[in-house]
Amino acid sequence: MAGEGDLKLLGLLVSPFVVRVRMALHMKGVSYEYIEQDVIDKGELLLKYNPVYKKVPVLIHNGVPLCESQIIVQYIDEVWPGTNGSSILPADPYDRATARFWAAYVDDKLFPAWLGILKAKTQEERAEKVKETLAVVELLEAALAQCSNGKPFFAGDSIGFLDLVVGCNLLWFEALRRLFGVTFVAAGKTPLLAAWAERFGGTEAAREVVPDADKAVEFAKKLMASLCSAPVANAS
Repeated sequence: MAGEGDLKLLGLLVSPFVVRVRMALHMKGVSYEYIEQDVIDKGELLLKYNPVYKKVPVLIHNGVPLCESQIIVQYIDEVWPGTNGSSILPADPYDRATARFWAAYVDDKLFPAWLGILKAKTQEERAEKVKETLAVVELLEAALAQCSNGKPFFAGDSIGFLDLVVGCNLLWFEALRRLFGVTFVAAGKTPLLAAWAERFGGTEAAREVVPDADKAVEFAKKLMASLCSAPVANAS
């Protein structure tokens, strides 16, 4: 893999946001140093390079940090043309804007919904978050039909920006299935997404970067334990 300058990535192996950045770097053939972070007990390096949000991923290029995964992926796409000059973002301005719209929707709606399943303190809260997640997934089924125009991926014939943004959540869909027995993408309810998910998982970038769901299950248990042990703040 060919790199350019000093490049480091602060991340968490099972973070969907880190996974999408690592997939983008892999697609571009860029070499980098990966530095795993403890996002529960945050260390000095993370606080130094992302003092605003204090979260991963952080891409450090020649000593300068960039934060927020969608911004980082777009930066990678602009700085490194890739071995074949291909772009992660669509070339057409309308298609690019549409991909960005749905990408924002995924991070604003999908991630908080399924994360809420882990954070839920009661069965009722968890059931509500499952319902919320399913509703978002149903809309993404329609988005796939719109963006792909019948082709294998959101981006067309090969994976692109929106595929990365949606696909990095599949790891956690499997983890949640193992933990709670819930299924979000299935041929009976979301046939387009189910077929797309299988194709996405078979791409080289996914095979090389996405960790086994067992790792996500392990982290989920650690996260839920930390939430249970956290002190309850006094009401004001």
